[in-house]
Amino acid sequence: MQSANTMFILLGAIMVLAMHAGFAFLEVGTVRHKNQVNALVKIITDFGVSTLAYFFIGYQIAYGMDFFASATQLTENNGYELVKFFFLLTFAAAIPAIVSGGIAERAKFYPILIASALTVAFVYPFFEGIIWNGNYGLQSWLEETFGAQFHDFAGSVVVHGVGGWIAFAAVALLGSRRGRYRDGRVVAFAPSNIPFLALGAWILTVGWFGFNVMSAQTLDGISGLVAVNSLMAMVGGIIVAMIVGKNDPGFIHNGPLAGLVAVCAGSDLLHPIGALVIGGVAGGLFVYIFTLAQNKFPKFDDVLGVWPLHGLCGAWGGIAAGIFGTEAMGGLGGVTFMSQLVGTLAGIVVATVGGFIVYGIVKAVSGIRLDEEQEFNGADLSIHKIGATSDAE
Repeated sequence: MQSANTMFILLGAIMVLAMHAGFAFLEVGTVRHKNQVNALVKIITDFGVSTLAYFFIGYQIAYGMDFFASATQLTENNGYELVKFFFLLTFAAAIPAIVSGGIAERAKFYPILIASALTVAFVYPFFEGIIWNGNYGLQSWLEETFGAQFHDFAGSVVVHGVGGWIAFAAVALLGSRRGRYRDGRVVAFAPSNIPFLALGAWILTVGWFGFNVMSAQTLDGISGLVAVNSLMAMVGGIIVAMIVGKNDPGFIHNGPLAGLVAVCAGSDLLHPIGALVIGGVAGGLFVYIFTLAQNKFPKFDDVLGVWPLHGLCGAWGGIAAGIFGTEAMGGLGGVTFMSQLVGTLAGIVVATVGGFIVYGIVKAVSGIRLDEEQEFNGADLSIHKIGATSDAE
């Protein structure tokens, strides 16, 4: 059975690893042509530094485990613990992948890589350990006080909320792209490639079923309810984003992602109709807040809308699990609204404070923004010395 569990969680790790291609192409399709190479390079290099940060520091902070043992010990139980690390790493590496979309088109390269490593080494695993490993007694206190622990089955708050609120800090510190606002009004920077944007959304959507279903981590724990709830939330997000977003393809393709972010927390508890409602609310929330932020917050230039998508929809999902996961609402129960609210707020505080500390320190030491000429020329030529496509005939 252990070998089967090892294979099960390995397949989950591979599916979530593939989601990073989705992050890449979603960003490639959304940014302007002169920043496409940078979008691709950031996602894969962020994954590289995240792996080192999580392997040597983060995983130990979260779970009290390290890999400074002999290969003989590491391969016990068919290497299940190693593959579990791989699976959880793909979640951890999603943090800088989320942030990347918010700070696109004007961020320096190496300083941002350092910030990515620091968030994956310290900020994310600190909260991950509190929720998923019971560190520091918050879960015990919530259970004693409100009758249940904070429930986040697949990371609405632990992964997406934390990533989104770290991105909030990074975007706020970075400032808006030059030329984005003129005379107090937003200047439209059209997406460079809608097919790439759509491809990214589809890769993320498919991989998400590994993200959610395989969060059971063993074959014994697998539940078809998680899969169908994920499906219904995804569909709710699509339909509402289509209606509220007035057929805009960017909104429509982010709709399923909003729904999937929100359903992660309670996907193992909800009734499918509850999941549909949660996903629908998330789809509308994303469109409304993204539009509001773009038009009313001139210094807050969140290119892909990662703060509303991951930060706010993740928070909504954490809280919604305490409403729709109850038996009174057709769920399996075992959750309370207050525990979900407090746990969600704790995630927001840790991520926002941690994000401002990490990106603030890096900004103070080396700066995090390209200069005016580099930004005008585009990150592709300024950083990587090559464009996405050749203009030569």
